[in-house]
Amino acid sequence: MDLNLRKAIKSNIHGNTADDLEATIVDAIKSGEEKMLPGLGVLFELYWETASTEDKEEVLQALEKAVQ
Repeated sequence: MDLNLRKAIKSNIHGNTADDLEATIVDAIKSGEEKMLPGLGVLFELYWETASTEDKEEVLQALEKAVQ
């Protein structure tokens, strides 16, 4: 079976509003289920691909603080 996880996740979130996306992120974090991690990864990837250099630097600084 040929399963393209990125494509499936992108299809599932296509057209979602900011509120929908926030609910997805919060649910994924609250549930703590490993199966939610790929979806969060795809969301981050989509963000990263369109973020400005300044936005990326801000995220990197926030992540650096979070992992301390």
